[in-house]
Amino acid sequence: MARIAVVGSINMDLVTRTPRPPLPGETILGISFDMLPGGKGANQAIAARRSGAQVDFIGATGTDVFGTELRKVLEDNEVGTAGLRTSDGSSGVACIVVDDSGENSIIVVGGSNTRLTALTDTDRDIIAEADILLCQLEIPVDTVAEAARHARAHDTLVLLNPSPAQPLSPQLWELVDIAVVNEGEAERLSAELEGVDHVLTTRGGAGATYRGPRDSVTHPGVAVEVVDTTGAGDAFTGALAARWDEGPEAALAWACTAGALAVTTLGAIAAIPVASEIQRIVHLLRRQPPDPLTGQLSVRHT
Repeated sequence: MARIAVVGSINMDLVTRTPRPPLPGETILGISFDMLPGGKGANQAIAARRSGAQVDFIGATGTDVFGTELRKVLEDNEVGTAGLRTSDGSSGVACIVVDDSGENSIIVVGGSNTRLTALTDTDRDIIAEADILLCQLEIPVDTVAEAARHARAHDTLVLLNPSPAQPLSPQLWELVDIAVVNEGEAERLSAELEGVDHVLTTRGGAGATYRGPRDSVTHPGVAVEVVDTTGAGDAFTGALAARWDEGPEAALAWACTAGALAVTTLGAIAAIPVASEIQRIVHLLRRQPPDPLTGQLSVRHT
């Protein structure tokens, strides 16, 4: 079982469904509203756990009404919380609008995530004992860099999902072993990614690609009915980390399947599939060729 340390964000997602996003200055009627735990760090931690890894989360919640609930969702998903602290003030919040096509737009207010500014001795022990350190950029970059330096010093692989994309120092990029980016991030960060040994680029419904030191692999994607794309990239990244020790090709197939299944249900954490569900679909997909028109793999999801 892989051991993953996640240093990252945890938010309460405030999700509104609308027929379409409002135009500037326009008021429209929504269809529904839900409060769902999320945040890129928590999403990826739970995705890795549901894919079979042992996971510890290092992050911060606030002293508001969301803090206790956010801690509980990690504990309910068997994610270790020894590195989760409570910070005075609000928790992180994400305001999400999902339209009828399943596409989303998101505003994130960092709250307690912005106050995760230093590692504790407990955090350092968690990172040193992990196989992979998994980070994103919804917390201070200095904290990501500190975690990555400590991981490198203890032979822990560093997997960075540089999202939301922002300038990072060459010194931080030198510490990254594996990068997971979407197509837009891949274009903006093309120069920085040249120095990373393992780069995975997600392409939505078209799957994902892997580029490594010796070879490259493409997965065509899994055709599913899209309900909500929120958190699909996080499901991919957490699943990938959990299965990285099986090799890039197997991990890529597993992660693409996890990401595809995640868009079939509303919400981020609620939509993350479990290992048995992913394994069933991966097994079925191995026995059939891609669709000749779309190039995607297709299987009925039940």
